[in-house]
Amino acid sequence: MSVAPDTPAGVLVAVVGASGAGKDTLLRGARAALAGDGRFRFLRRDITRGPDPDGEDHRPVLPAEFAARRDGGDYALWWDAHGLGYGLPAAALDAALRAGAVAVGNLSRGALPDAARRFPLRVLEVAAPPALLAARLAARGREDAVAVAARLAREAPLPPGLAAERVENDGTPEAGIERMLRALRGAASVPA
Repeated sequence: MSVAPDTPAGVLVAVVGASGAGKDTLLRGARAALAGDGRFRFLRRDITRGPDPDGEDHRPVLPAEFAARRDGGDYALWWDAHGLGYGLPAAALDAALRAGAVAVGNLSRGALPDAARRFPLRVLEVAAPPALLAARLAARGREDAVAVAARLAREAPLPPGLAAERVENDGTPEAGIERMLRALRGAASVPA
């Protein structure tokens, strides 16, 4: 099947999950393991937060720059969460899809309906038991106990009708990374 030049040929794999589920750890490990595999492109988000050496590899942007880029159409997808702006650069996503790659991005559940309308989409939901989420959030030290409890109380189910797979991250980082790699390799072998 040939693809028209203006039609995406790849698939966007949206990685979602509760805070503390370990998305950043699994994405970092998967990126390292798949570094030589041209089928995969890991997308780097813009976030209106400073650098975090222990967290996500993101591009820190000031709120004014974020707003200008958002309003200028530089983001394929963007959203606000927890007082921060998040944006997935359109140029990187477009290049990956046109190359027929699996474009892996850390998204918000709230951005999934828009992503599903606009791109071939698969969802990987990283999950962990509530007690483990609480321990991981406390260890990060970004929030006090009240804020951690509020995060854990918030339920955000996946929108219905999406092609989704759950990746359990309830053991060692290596086990979680291996599950993530299986899911990503599966996404690369299934037509969008």
